[in-house]
Amino acid sequence: MTANQSEEWKGYVWALVGTISFSSLYVFSKAGLNQIDLAQFGIYYFGIGFLLNLILAVSSGKISQIKSLPRKVLGLLVLLAAIDLASNITFFMAIRAIPDPSVTSFLGNLFPVFLTTLGIIFLKERFTWLEALGGSLAIAGAFVISYTGELDWNKIFIPGTGLVVINTLLAATFSVIVKKNVQKASPVVFNLNSNGWIFLFFLGYFIWSGQSLSIPVMAFRNIALGAFFGSFLGLLSFYYSYRYIAASRSSIIQSLKGIFVLIIAFFYFGNFPLSIQLWGGGITILGVIVMTMAQGGMIRVGRNEH
Repeated sequence: MTANQSEEWKGYVWALVGTISFSSLYVFSKAGLNQIDLAQFGIYYFGIGFLLNLILAVSSGKISQIKSLPRKVLGLLVLLAAIDLASNITFFMAIRAIPDPSVTSFLGNLFPVFLTTLGIIFLKERFTWLEALGGSLAIAGAFVISYTGELDWNKIFIPGTGLVVINTLLAATFSVIVKKNVQKASPVVFNLNSNGWIFLFFLGYFIWSGQSLSIPVMAFRNIALGAFFGSFLGLLSFYYSYRYIAASRSSIIQSLKGIFVLIIAFFYFGNFPLSIQLWGGGITILGVIVMTMAQGGMIRVGRNEH
């Protein structure tokens, strides 16, 4: 349930704060990965993220829920952590592989397409032709962004495109499982669980890699900012937005993420994507907006459900 209409503005503000926060993550993580190895990045990023979420879980009293969770739910949390781990690894590998973080963000608009598709398959959710049109636009835009102009299959897409596709598919899978089991644990517990397991993985990876714990001050600053905005403030803001507006309305604001990444990246790195990539990014944003507005009932055309 959302709050009354007089408080809807709070939901849009929280959604905007969350969108800008996640946009910052793309830029700060790119800056950090430009300076250090993935093993070093992971131990600091997820270490900070786990600490922030642990503080939140303890201060809110949600930490006590973990002790009372059934064994079946604990198994579910481990499965979710494994999916989230793979999703995060491919995300940061894509951030490192693709020169411009705004391009990565535009390609990330495939997430709601996969989320809708998986919802139809596993949650038996219904869809309209207008939602299908929006999804098709998002896919077409992603193709425009990533197409190199080559016909050779090994060179047809820019490096890192496959990583983004895998990342968005895994993230959508994670979201569908959480959506189906959302009543079994608090979002705070879900978030703390994933951060904890991922941090343990990167701790082991860091030890195995033999990398130094010492990193440049600027790299640490970028990682700390990315962890704060991405793993903490961004997620919290989206949770709060859902108190005042429907998730579909919050998703419309979130679909603008690529624009904010574009602006922040320009001021931070001073570069801009190719014009064709900007056109493709615009198409993906349009597709996501059409799809989410149709899902939220804000566009009534084509409401014949299949």
